[in-house]
Amino acid sequence: MPHRHRHHRAVGAAVAATAALLVAGLSGSASAGTAPADAAPTAAETLRTDAAPPALVKAMQRDLGLDRRQAERRLANEAEAGATAARLRASLGGDFAGAWVAGAESGTLTVATTDAGDVSAIEARGAEAKVVRHSLADLDAAKARLDKAAAKHDTADAPVWYVDTRTNTVVVEAIRPAAARSLLAAAGVDRSLARVESRTERPRTFYDLRGGEAYYINNSSRCSIGFPITKGTQQGFATAGHCGRAGASTTGANRVAQGTFQGSIFPGRDMAWVATNSSWTATPYVLGAGGQNVRVTGSTAAPVGASVCRSGSTTGWHCGTVTQLNTSVTYQEGTISPVTKTTVCAEPGDSGGSYISGSQAQGVTSGGSGDCRSGGETFFQPINALLQNYGLTLKTTGGDGGGGDDGGEEPGGTWAAGTVYQPGDTVTYGGATYRCLQGHQAQPGWEPSNVPALWQRV
Repeated sequence: MPHRHRHHRAVGAAVAATAALLVAGLSGSASAGTAPADAAPTAAETLRTDAAPPALVKAMQRDLGLDRRQAERRLANEAEAGATAARLRASLGGDFAGAWVAGAESGTLTVATTDAGDVSAIEARGAEAKVVRHSLADLDAAKARLDKAAAKHDTADAPVWYVDTRTNTVVVEAIRPAAARSLLAAAGVDRSLARVESRTERPRTFYDLRGGEAYYINNSSRCSIGFPITKGTQQGFATAGHCGRAGASTTGANRVAQGTFQGSIFPGRDMAWVATNSSWTATPYVLGAGGQNVRVTGSTAAPVGASVCRSGSTTGWHCGTVTQLNTSVTYQEGTISPVTKTTVCAEPGDSGGSYISGSQAQGVTSGGSGDCRSGGETFFQPINALLQNYGLTLKTTGGDGGGGDDGGEEPGGTWAAGTVYQPGDTVTYGGATYRCLQGHQAQPGWEPSNVPALWQRV
């Protein structure tokens, strides 16, 4: 968010190898190096959890109360849990009701279902099963009705709503309970599906911040670079939409002419991108603590309960957990949806900056409440939606300013590097058909036959 420049996601039999990997991960003994040389890569290997930089691991230790080995095991367990939950979502179909991780090392994966007959299949994957009343599809539909009603309803006193898979409800957080009841009634959402929770603060955009790396808009307001990107041969970066409108010029932290906003959406979404001039080079890094480079290797979305860290120039590295996906939040400027809700703190100046889980880009800072002294919450605009909306490619290779990894259709299939895929999407590759398990942007090396954590052959 800009700083006003004033010193300012037919049950099949379980796959034994996958189940064994998950059990190992959840028991805290996951090891990316123990698989046979000819075995398919584990999720932790695919997502390069071993590439997590020391600064990120140290921030996880501080903010999540872990030691170094616990932090490293947590990242590996979260990668395996995400892949397992995705496979179960695909096999359970309409029964699926969500999944989440828990424990200091994310050692427990819980998968919810509306059919008790699914319990044995879930447990065979090494996860705990929870039988609930409502499917995720039903909860998502109810939340969508709330989103529609909010467009014609004052939500200032009921500013946050989301699908809470852990309690199998749609939650509306309200400053005044009557405002939540009014929104639920306007949306026609049955109270059996909903829960009202109290909150005291109104979320806000962090206008007085600078995120991972500062930049200035029209030589006045200031924001943070989210993630370097490419679009064909054009280089640039992703950031928050409220930072600037299309056509606005930017200068870097060094006040050197930098680029121009090419697209911006706010409110509704909170996304934008800036095309930079030839003086600026896109690299696969996020600015970490003490100026260290934090490597970005992909954009696989983290599950509920997973660790996530944020880079901001005002408050530095801070970590927490993903508490809710598919959240809607109302700021003074309007409602943003969907965003991801986290326990990571932020303060003015951290706006537009980077959220990363392990080495996987998650999103850009939108807004929140509280601060990093007393604690707070934040919301981020998921990066995959931003990349897809503008046809951008996340920079994950090189550092030499090359033209990105956008690829056309691969020979013999429809899979294409640079495409953002969502769970359930199908592609062909090498004469076979695959179903996407976890949302991500495809890149060379992540071909469907190579990454069972992301793709399932059908």
